[in-house]
Amino acid sequence: MPPRRRQQFTQESIDQQLQQIHLLDQSSSSENLEQLGPIIKQIHTNRQQDAYLRALQSLIDSKDAEIETICGDNYQEFIDSVSTLFSIKSYTTNLREKITSLDQSVSQVGRGLVEKKRALLQSKKTAANLDEGIDTLQACLRVLDVVDRVGEMIREGKYWSALRSLEDIESMPPTSLSQTPLFQHVLSSLPSLRSQIKDAVTASVKQWLLDIRNVSAQVGQLALESMDTRNRRWRSRREKDPLLKQSRVGSAVEVVTYEKIEYNVLDNDQVRVDFTPLYQCIHIYGALDALDEIRRSYQADRKAQSDLIIPDPIPLSSLRSVAQQIVGFFIIETHVLETTGSFRSERDVEELWDELVKRLSSVIEDALRNERNPDTYLSVKEVILGCVMTLESYSYSTSSLHSLILKLFEKYVGMLEAQFGSRFEAIIAQDDCQPMYIERDTERQGVLDTVWLTLEEKEQLQESPLPLSIPWSQMFYLCCQDIRNFVQNFYQFIEGVAQHHRNIDDLLSKSLNNLLSDHISKNIAKRAEATSNLSQIAQIVANLEHFEIACGELERALTNIRSSQRGGTIRVNATKSFASTLAWALARVNTSIKSKLDDFFGLSEYDWTPSVREDSPSMYLYELVNWLTTVVDTLVIKETYKEKAFRSAVEYLAGCLTDFMTGRHIPMMNENAISNILVDVNFLEEEFKRNGRPELCSVFTELRTLTSLILEDKVQEYLVPSVRQTIYTAVKPKQLQSLLEKLARFGGQCRDTPSRERGERRRKEAEAVGRLFPGENR
Repeated sequence: MPPRRRQQFTQESIDQQLQQIHLLDQSSSSENLEQLGPIIKQIHTNRQQDAYLRALQSLIDSKDAEIETICGDNYQEFIDSVSTLFSIKSYTTNLREKITSLDQSVSQVGRGLVEKKRALLQSKKTAANLDEGIDTLQACLRVLDVVDRVGEMIREGKYWSALRSLEDIESMPPTSLSQTPLFQHVLSSLPSLRSQIKDAVTASVKQWLLDIRNVSAQVGQLALESMDTRNRRWRSRREKDPLLKQSRVGSAVEVVTYEKIEYNVLDNDQVRVDFTPLYQCIHIYGALDALDEIRRSYQADRKAQSDLIIPDPIPLSSLRSVAQQIVGFFIIETHVLETTGSFRSERDVEELWDELVKRLSSVIEDALRNERNPDTYLSVKEVILGCVMTLESYSYSTSSLHSLILKLFEKYVGMLEAQFGSRFEAIIAQDDCQPMYIERDTERQGVLDTVWLTLEEKEQLQESPLPLSIPWSQMFYLCCQDIRNFVQNFYQFIEGVAQHHRNIDDLLSKSLNNLLSDHISKNIAKRAEATSNLSQIAQIVANLEHFEIACGELERALTNIRSSQRGGTIRVNATKSFASTLAWALARVNTSIKSKLDDFFGLSEYDWTPSVREDSPSMYLYELVNWLTTVVDTLVIKETYKEKAFRSAVEYLAGCLTDFMTGRHIPMMNENAISNILVDVNFLEEEFKRNGRPELCSVFTELRTLTSLILEDKVQEYLVPSVRQTIYTAVKPKQLQSLLEKLARFGGQCRDTPSRERGERRRKEAEAVGRLFPGENR
């Protein structure tokens, strides 16, 4: 690269440069010294300082020469100008002094103005600061007023407005106030204020819970009264329409036909339950994201309140008020469940319900443990059933309470059995065992409507003229009346209960059978055993006959009732017990007759070794036959039973006469005594024929055959097997042997030879008869 050629400075270039910086420009009032820098830099860059200074000195010299030339040409004018300048100078000096003086005075005045201006500016700044402070204070006051109004709103119960106000404070746009310590303090206090709102709304809910606890009983009372009205209305409708008898309140038919009257038990003239505190609390807690907390707290509080509803032990007199509190409690819970969305769950309410029902069942069973009055069980059942029917309409599960009712029902039936069993025993013990006597038609109709009879007997009694003696005693009528009362009380307990028909039918059958068999039939048997009056025993027989009939009629009547209600067949098995007792009573009739016959035999005074034979019967037989025919004919029992009684009495007579001849009580007798007994037998047969009972004569066949063997001396024929098996089958060898031995004993103690020979013959005949069946005890 060829070396750069150095720039040559001339006077023209320097003059031009000086013109650029206005050093030589007379028309310019300022010097543009900024242009001097690049020139000097260029000189130094080119290292031409000396050359530039030489060129510049040459320019200065030329300019000085021009000045001298100008000055020489204009010297006089210059002198004049100088003189003029000096004059101007003096004037200028004076003017300067005046200006200086004026400036000093102006400065002094301006200094005051400056101070005043400075003071004014400071005042304006202070005023601006004051305005800003006032605005800040006013903003603070507004915030503090909001905070104060939050406290007032909390006290007034306006919790949501208070919470919104706090949110408004928190969401204020950034201002000068936002950086103040006061505002920061207010912001830091917002959680505390929210906590105050939370505490206040919680306290309001606690108070509300206390209030609804106090009003729950009234709500439950109104609900139970409403259900009771509904029950009465449905019962009246059921009585008018037989097709509805199988339906209960709450059944599908009843619900469809129920003319519902709008009646809100939570809001009416008597009580009004305000749920606003709860709703407000739920809303506030939801806004604070603490809904689970109030949900748990509410569940715990309601559980504590439910635990306080049922005292342990529970006085039965307060059970109704407890039931009212339970019903009110769960009606309120249902309303809360339906109106608070997801705040309450069905599971929470079911837990409270199940636990309370369990405790209620336990305390009721404990309270009734020593109770023996069925009416108390009935009243308890009515209270529980009211709860069941009311809360079923609110969709609560009542199966546990139904089980409790059925459990109480079993105990109730047991006590009812004991109560009516005692009454039956008293009725039977106090009965006079005389036929009922009826004088008025209304009395007859009442009796016939109470007892159970066959249709034929009922029609016969209705057509019979008054006054009337009916064939049963007061015992039968009163027992039928109490059986009806028992059945009525039995069904009164289960009325309205969702029934398991088969279990209830079986229980009714069992109870009726126990009452009829154990308390009526057995006590009648005891009464018959305790009396010796034949007419009373006969009346007992008549009563038992009607009890047998009543069992069948009662079974049909109860079955018809249950069939109309879709129940099963009710079996009354006590008929067998009454049949057995009837047979025993009939035997007791026979025993009583036999006892009287024994009294007559005690008056017989037979001579077992008479010297002559009698032609007329014994005197006691006249009275015996007269008593037998009179008393037996007047017994109020069936003719078949009378015939059996007659036959039994005659068989007993024949047996006693036979025992006289063959028994061990009489050691010996002769043929005359046997003949006299035969005369008595003839008399009895004649009397029976005369009284229209010739068939009874066959009872004496054995006796007649036995006596004929002796009196006709046909013992040898008896020893012949073929004859014995065809003619003398009724005669027992042992009896014949015993009679022969008595005759032989009499002959042996006689002193005359014929009698002794006859006695010896009888002894041999007795031995011969005894050899027919050796060891036979017949």
